[in-house]
Amino acid sequence: MPGEDLAAPTGEGEALSDYDYVLPDAAIALRPAVPRDAARLLVSEGGRITDAHVRDLAAFLREGDRLVVNDSRVIPARLTGERVREGGTARVELTLLAEEEPGLWQAFAKPAKRVGPGDRVRFGADGRVTGTVLTRDGPTVRIRFAADPLPTGAMPLPPYIAAKRTPDAQDLADYQTVYANLPGSVAAPTAGLHFTDALLDRLAAHGVGLSRVTLHVGAGTFLPVKVERIDAHEMHAETGEIAPETVDEILATKAAGGRVIAVGTTALRLLESAAADGRLAPFKGETRIFIRPGYRFQAIDGLMTNFHLPRSTLLMLVAALIGLPQMRAVYDHALRNDYRFYSYGDASLLIPDHP
Repeated sequence: MPGEDLAAPTGEGEALSDYDYVLPDAAIALRPAVPRDAARLLVSEGGRITDAHVRDLAAFLREGDRLVVNDSRVIPARLTGERVREGGTARVELTLLAEEEPGLWQAFAKPAKRVGPGDRVRFGADGRVTGTVLTRDGPTVRIRFAADPLPTGAMPLPPYIAAKRTPDAQDLADYQTVYANLPGSVAAPTAGLHFTDALLDRLAAHGVGLSRVTLHVGAGTFLPVKVERIDAHEMHAETGEIAPETVDEILATKAAGGRVIAVGTTALRLLESAAADGRLAPFKGETRIFIRPGYRFQAIDGLMTNFHLPRSTLLMLVAALIGLPQMRAVYDHALRNDYRFYSYGDASLLIPDHP
Protein backbone atom coordinates (compact mmCIF):
# COMPACT_ATOMS: atom_id res chain seq x y z
CA MET A 1 0.00 0.00 0.00
CA PRO A 2 1.22 3.61 -0.48
CA GLY A 3 3.72 4.90 2.02
CA GLU A 4 4.97 1.58 3.20
CA ASP A 5 8.61 2.25 2.28
CA LEU A 6 9.50 5.87 1.64
CA ALA A 7 13.15 5.65 2.64
CA ALA A 8 15.82 6.92 0.32
CA PRO A 9 19.01 5.34 1.69
CA THR A 10 22.07 7.56 1.60
CA GLY A 11 24.89 5.13 2.39
CA GLU A 12 25.64 5.41 6.09
CA GLY A 13 23.02 3.67 8.18
CA GLU A 14 22.18 0.98 5.62
CA ALA A 15 23.98 -1.81 7.49
CA LEU A 16 22.58 -3.50 10.58
CA SER A 17 25.93 -3.07 12.35
CA ASP A 18 25.37 0.72 12.28
CA TYR A 19 22.73 0.20 14.98
CA ASP A 20 24.63 -1.99 17.39
CA TYR A 21 25.65 -1.09 20.92
CA VAL A 22 26.51 -2.95 24.11
CA LEU A 23 24.01 -2.60 26.95
CA PRO A 24 24.98 -3.68 30.48
CA ASP A 25 22.48 -6.14 31.87
CA ALA A 26 21.92 -3.92 34.90
CA ALA A 27 20.63 -1.11 32.65
CA ILE A 28 17.47 -3.06 31.73
CA ALA A 29 14.62 -1.77 33.91
CA LEU A 30 12.53 -4.54 35.47
CA ARG A 31 10.03 -2.17 37.11
CA PRO A 32 8.88 1.33 36.18
CA ALA A 33 9.73 4.50 38.08
CA VAL A 34 7.34 5.44 40.87
CA PRO A 35 5.54 7.71 40.30
CA ARG A 36 5.53 7.20 36.55
CA ASP A 37 6.63 10.74 35.70
CA ALA A 38 9.67 10.44 38.00
CA ALA A 39 11.40 8.63 35.14
CA ARG A 40 14.34 10.48 33.64
CA LEU A 41 13.98 12.34 30.36
CA LEU A 42 16.86 12.86 27.94
CA VAL A 43 16.05 15.82 25.71
CA SER A 44 17.80 16.02 22.34
CA GLU A 45 16.97 19.23 20.50
CA GLY A 46 19.12 19.85 17.48
CA GLY A 47 22.62 18.91 18.65
CA ARG A 48 22.00 19.71 22.33
CA ILE A 49 21.40 17.07 25.00
CA THR A 50 19.75 17.97 28.31
CA ASP A 51 19.05 15.76 31.32
CA ALA A 52 15.63 16.18 32.92
CA HIS A 53 12.67 14.15 34.20
CA VAL A 54 9.37 13.33 32.53
CA ARG A 55 7.58 15.54 35.06
CA ASP A 56 9.51 18.48 33.49
CA LEU A 57 8.09 17.83 30.01
CA ALA A 58 6.13 21.09 29.83
CA ALA A 59 9.40 23.04 30.07
CA PHE A 60 10.46 21.64 26.69
CA LEU A 61 7.14 22.13 24.90
CA ARG A 62 5.60 25.36 23.65
CA GLU A 63 2.09 26.64 24.05
CA GLY A 64 0.28 25.41 20.94
CA ASP A 65 2.26 22.18 20.59
CA ARG A 66 0.32 18.91 20.43
CA LEU A 67 1.10 15.46 21.79
CA VAL A 68 -0.34 12.48 19.91
CA VAL A 69 -0.72 9.33 22.01
CA ASN A 70 -1.61 5.74 21.19
CA ASP A 71 -4.64 4.77 23.30
CA SER A 72 -4.56 1.04 22.52
CA ARG A 73 -5.13 -1.08 25.62
CA VAL A 74 -2.89 -4.06 26.35
CA ILE A 75 -4.79 -7.28 26.87
CA PRO A 76 -3.56 -9.77 29.52
CA ALA A 77 -2.47 -12.00 26.67
CA ARG A 78 -0.46 -14.72 28.42
CA LEU A 79 -2.99 -17.45 29.19
CA THR A 80 -2.47 -20.68 31.11
CA GLY A 81 -4.86 -23.46 30.16
CA GLU A 82 -5.48 -27.18 30.19
CA ARG A 83 -5.61 -29.13 26.95
CA VAL A 84 -8.38 -31.75 26.96
CA ARG A 85 -8.47 -34.80 24.72
CA GLU A 86 -9.32 -38.48 25.08
CA GLY A 87 -5.76 -39.36 26.01
CA GLY A 88 -5.81 -37.03 29.00
CA THR A 89 -5.06 -33.43 29.92
CA ALA A 90 -1.89 -31.34 29.73
CA ARG A 91 -0.93 -27.87 30.84
CA VAL A 92 -0.26 -25.38 28.02
CA GLU A 93 0.56 -21.68 27.88
CA LEU A 94 -0.72 -19.48 25.08
CA THR A 95 0.49 -15.97 24.30
CA LEU A 96 -2.01 -14.18 22.08
CA LEU A 97 -0.49 -12.45 19.06
CA ALA A 98 -3.23 -11.02 16.87
CA GLU A 99 -6.99 -11.27 16.46
CA GLU A 100 -7.92 -12.31 12.92
CA GLU A 101 -11.65 -11.80 13.51
CA PRO A 102 -13.83 -11.63 16.63
CA GLY A 103 -12.95 -14.65 18.78
CA LEU A 104 -10.28 -16.05 16.43
CA TRP A 105 -6.68 -15.48 17.52
CA GLN A 106 -3.17 -16.34 16.50
CA ALA A 107 -1.09 -17.39 19.50
CA PHE A 108 2.23 -18.86 20.50
CA ALA A 109 1.78 -22.21 22.24
CA LYS A 110 4.25 -23.48 24.82
CA PRO A 111 5.05 -26.32 24.59
CA ALA A 112 3.60 -26.37 21.08
CA LYS A 113 3.77 -30.15 20.77
CA ARG A 114 1.02 -30.49 23.36
CA VAL A 115 -1.68 -29.00 21.14
CA GLY A 116 -2.92 -29.68 17.64
CA PRO A 117 -5.93 -29.14 15.39
CA GLY A 118 -9.17 -30.12 17.07
CA ASP A 119 -7.84 -29.92 20.63
CA ARG A 120 -9.95 -28.10 23.20
CA VAL A 121 -8.25 -25.93 25.82
CA ARG A 122 -9.93 -24.88 29.09
CA PHE A 123 -9.01 -21.61 30.81
CA GLY A 124 -9.68 -20.03 34.18
CA ALA A 125 -10.06 -21.54 37.62
CA ASP A 126 -13.43 -23.06 36.74
CA GLY A 127 -12.49 -24.04 33.19
CA ARG A 128 -15.66 -22.48 31.80
CA VAL A 129 -13.92 -20.52 29.06
CA THR A 130 -12.77 -22.81 26.29
CA GLY A 131 -11.00 -22.52 22.99
CA THR A 132 -10.63 -24.88 20.05
CA VAL A 133 -7.34 -25.13 18.17
CA LEU A 134 -7.93 -24.90 14.43
CA THR A 135 -4.41 -25.11 13.03
CA ARG A 136 -0.80 -25.25 14.18
CA ASP A 137 2.30 -24.10 12.29
CA GLY A 138 5.38 -24.66 14.40
CA PRO A 139 4.84 -22.82 17.70
CA THR A 140 1.96 -20.73 16.29
CA VAL A 141 -1.64 -21.87 16.59
CA ARG A 142 -4.98 -20.43 15.53
CA ILE A 143 -7.54 -20.81 18.28
CA ARG A 144 -11.23 -19.89 18.39
CA PHE A 145 -12.62 -18.93 21.78
CA ALA A 146 -16.16 -19.91 22.68
CA ALA A 147 -16.83 -16.90 24.91
CA ASP A 148 -16.31 -13.16 25.11
CA PRO A 149 -14.55 -11.61 26.95
CA LEU A 150 -11.39 -13.66 26.91
CA PRO A 151 -10.11 -15.24 30.12
CA THR A 152 -7.87 -12.94 32.17
CA GLY A 153 -4.24 -13.90 31.91
CA ALA A 154 -0.92 -12.30 32.77
CA MET A 155 0.51 -9.25 31.09
CA PRO A 156 2.72 -10.25 28.12
CA LEU A 157 5.92 -8.66 29.38
CA PRO A 158 8.76 -8.33 26.87
CA PRO A 159 11.19 -11.25 26.72
CA TYR A 160 14.02 -9.26 28.32
CA ILE A 161 11.86 -8.73 31.44
CA ALA A 162 10.01 -12.04 31.49
CA ALA A 163 13.35 -13.88 31.40
CA LYS A 164 14.31 -12.24 34.70
CA ARG A 165 11.07 -12.32 36.67
CA THR A 166 7.50 -13.61 36.52
CA PRO A 167 4.71 -11.21 35.56
CA ASP A 168 2.56 -10.37 38.57
CA ALA A 169 -0.53 -8.42 39.58
CA GLN A 170 1.41 -5.14 39.69
CA ASP A 171 2.11 -5.45 35.97
CA LEU A 172 -1.62 -5.34 35.23
CA ALA A 173 -1.46 -1.66 36.21
CA ASP A 174 2.16 -0.84 35.39
CA TYR A 175 2.08 -2.16 31.81
CA GLN A 176 -0.90 0.01 30.82
CA THR A 177 -1.11 3.71 30.01
CA VAL A 178 -3.46 5.88 32.05
CA TYR A 179 -5.35 6.79 28.85
CA ALA A 180 -5.62 3.24 27.46
CA ASN A 181 -9.00 2.70 25.82
CA LEU A 182 -9.49 0.21 23.00
CA PRO A 183 -8.19 -3.32 23.81
CA GLY A 184 -6.05 -5.10 21.24
CA SER A 185 -2.33 -4.73 21.94
CA VAL A 186 -0.11 -7.57 23.12
CA ALA A 187 2.71 -5.16 23.95
CA ALA A 188 2.44 -1.73 25.53
CA PRO A 189 3.06 1.55 23.69
CA THR A 190 5.73 2.13 26.31
CA ALA A 191 6.51 5.84 25.89
CA GLY A 192 3.01 6.50 27.20
CA LEU A 193 3.65 4.57 30.41
CA HIS A 194 5.37 7.67 31.83
CA PHE A 195 2.26 9.83 31.88
CA THR A 196 0.12 10.46 34.95
CA ASP A 197 -3.22 12.23 35.09
CA ALA A 198 -1.54 15.07 36.97
CA LEU A 199 1.12 15.47 34.26
CA LEU A 200 -1.55 15.53 31.55
CA ASP A 201 -3.37 18.27 33.50
CA ARG A 202 -0.18 20.35 33.77
CA LEU A 203 0.47 20.00 30.05
CA ALA A 204 -3.08 21.10 29.25
CA ALA A 205 -2.68 24.12 31.53
CA HIS A 206 0.53 24.94 29.64
CA GLY A 207 -1.42 25.05 26.39
CA VAL A 208 -0.27 21.69 24.99
CA GLY A 209 -2.96 19.81 23.10
CA LEU A 210 -3.56 16.05 23.27
CA SER A 211 -4.85 13.85 20.47
CA ARG A 212 -5.42 10.11 20.41
CA VAL A 213 -4.80 7.53 17.73
CA THR A 214 -5.05 3.75 18.01
CA LEU A 215 -2.42 1.27 16.83
CA HIS A 216 -2.68 -2.24 18.22
CA VAL A 217 0.88 -3.32 18.98
CA GLY A 218 1.79 -6.85 17.94
CA ALA A 219 4.42 -9.24 19.26
CA GLY A 220 6.42 -8.51 16.13
CA THR A 221 7.63 -5.36 17.85
CA PHE A 222 10.18 -7.60 19.63
CA LEU A 223 11.35 -9.45 16.52
CA PRO A 224 15.02 -8.82 15.77
CA VAL A 225 16.33 -7.71 12.41
CA LYS A 226 18.16 -10.70 10.92
CA VAL A 227 19.49 -9.31 7.65
CA GLU A 228 22.69 -7.28 7.47
CA ARG A 229 21.35 -5.00 4.72
CA ILE A 230 18.42 -3.33 6.41
CA ASP A 231 16.54 -2.63 3.17
CA ALA A 232 15.92 -6.40 2.96
CA HIS A 233 14.08 -6.49 6.29
CA GLU A 234 10.34 -7.24 6.14
CA MET A 235 8.20 -5.38 8.66
CA HIS A 236 5.34 -7.02 10.55
CA ALA A 237 1.82 -5.69 10.03
CA GLU A 238 -0.15 -3.84 12.70
CA THR A 239 -3.66 -2.41 12.52
CA GLY A 240 -4.59 1.11 13.45
CA GLU A 241 -7.04 3.96 13.10
CA ILE A 242 -6.93 7.77 13.02
CA ALA A 243 -10.31 9.46 13.26
CA PRO A 244 -11.25 12.48 11.10
CA GLU A 245 -11.54 14.74 14.15
CA THR A 246 -8.00 13.80 15.19
CA VAL A 247 -6.74 14.76 11.73
CA ASP A 248 -8.51 18.11 12.07
CA GLU A 249 -6.83 18.76 15.45
CA ILE A 250 -3.37 17.97 14.10
CA LEU A 251 -3.76 20.02 10.93
CA ALA A 252 -5.06 22.97 12.97
CA THR A 253 -2.00 22.71 15.24
CA LYS A 254 0.34 22.81 12.27
CA ALA A 255 -1.54 25.69 10.64
CA ALA A 256 -1.13 27.70 13.84
CA GLY A 257 2.62 27.04 13.98
CA GLY A 258 2.55 24.37 16.70
CA ARG A 259 4.63 21.24 16.68
CA VAL A 260 3.21 17.72 16.57
CA ILE A 261 5.06 15.39 18.95
CA ALA A 262 4.33 11.67 18.68
CA VAL A 263 4.33 9.86 22.01
CA GLY A 264 5.93 6.59 21.05
CA THR A 265 7.06 4.99 17.84
CA THR A 266 3.66 3.34 17.39
CA ALA A 267 1.87 6.70 17.23
CA LEU A 268 4.58 8.01 14.92
CA ARG A 269 4.39 5.07 12.52
CA LEU A 270 0.60 5.34 12.30
CA LEU A 271 0.71 9.10 11.66
CA GLU A 272 3.32 8.71 8.95
CA SER A 273 1.32 5.90 7.33
CA ALA A 274 -1.70 8.21 7.23
CA ALA A 275 0.37 10.97 5.62
CA ALA A 276 1.88 8.82 2.88
CA ASP A 277 0.49 11.06 0.13
CA GLY A 278 2.03 14.17 1.67
CA ARG A 279 -0.92 15.30 3.76
CA LEU A 280 -2.39 13.69 6.85
CA ALA A 281 -5.74 11.97 6.25
CA PRO A 282 -8.05 9.69 8.27
CA PHE A 283 -6.74 6.13 8.33
CA LYS A 284 -8.08 2.68 9.12
CA GLY A 285 -6.24 -0.51 8.26
CA GLU A 286 -2.84 -2.18 8.32
CA THR A 287 0.57 -0.58 8.20
CA ARG A 288 3.97 -2.11 7.53
CA ILE A 289 5.81 1.20 7.25
CA PHE A 290 9.59 0.89 7.68
CA ILE A 291 11.19 4.20 8.67
CA ARG A 292 14.96 4.38 8.35
CA PRO A 293 17.57 7.01 7.45
CA GLY A 294 16.61 8.83 4.28
CA TYR A 295 12.91 8.86 5.15
CA ARG A 296 11.18 12.25 4.85
CA PHE A 297 8.75 12.85 7.69
CA GLN A 298 5.34 14.15 6.69
CA ALA A 299 3.24 14.32 9.85
CA ILE A 300 5.38 14.80 12.96
CA ASP A 301 7.91 17.30 14.29
CA GLY A 302 9.31 15.31 17.20
CA LEU A 303 9.11 12.10 19.18
CA MET A 304 8.97 11.05 22.81
CA THR A 305 10.20 7.49 23.13
CA ASN A 306 12.01 5.04 25.38
CA PHE A 307 15.48 3.62 24.69
CA HIS A 308 15.36 0.78 22.18
CA LEU A 309 17.07 -2.53 21.61
CA PRO A 310 20.26 -2.59 19.55
CA ARG A 311 19.95 -3.69 15.93
CA SER A 312 16.21 -2.91 15.95
CA THR A 313 13.94 -1.13 13.47
CA LEU A 314 12.98 1.32 16.23
CA LEU A 315 16.59 2.43 16.56
CA MET A 316 16.60 2.96 12.79
CA LEU A 317 13.50 5.12 13.14
CA VAL A 318 15.28 7.28 15.74
CA ALA A 319 18.27 7.66 13.40
CA ALA A 320 15.91 8.68 10.59
CA LEU A 321 14.48 11.45 12.77
CA ILE A 322 17.58 12.99 14.37
CA GLY A 323 20.38 11.61 12.20
CA LEU A 324 22.68 8.66 12.83
CA PRO A 325 25.47 10.71 14.52
CA GLN A 326 23.02 12.33 16.97
CA MET A 327 21.34 8.98 17.65
CA ARG A 328 24.74 7.58 18.62
CA ALA A 329 25.42 10.65 20.79
CA VAL A 330 22.07 10.22 22.56
CA TYR A 331 22.67 6.55 23.31
CA ASP A 332 26.28 7.13 24.37
CA HIS A 333 25.07 9.83 26.77
CA ALA A 334 22.31 7.60 28.14
CA LEU A 335 24.75 4.73 28.74
CA ARG A 336 27.36 6.95 30.38
CA ASN A 337 24.76 8.57 32.64
CA ASP A 338 23.00 5.44 33.85
CA TYR A 339 19.65 5.86 32.14
CA ARG A 340 17.33 2.87 32.46
CA PHE A 341 16.52 1.11 29.19
CA TYR A 342 13.60 -0.56 27.40
CA SER A 343 9.91 -0.88 28.21
CA TYR A 344 9.97 0.04 31.91
CA GLY A 345 12.94 2.37 31.50
CA ASP A 346 13.48 6.10 31.06
CA ALA A 347 12.40 8.28 28.14
CA SER A 348 13.82 10.63 25.56
CA LEU A 349 12.34 13.66 23.80
CA LEU A 350 13.81 13.96 20.31
CA ILE A 351 13.42 17.18 18.36
CA PRO A 352 15.37 17.28 15.07
CA ASP A 353 17.29 20.29 13.78
CA HIS A 354 14.57 21.30 11.34
CA PRO A 355 11.16 20.41 12.78
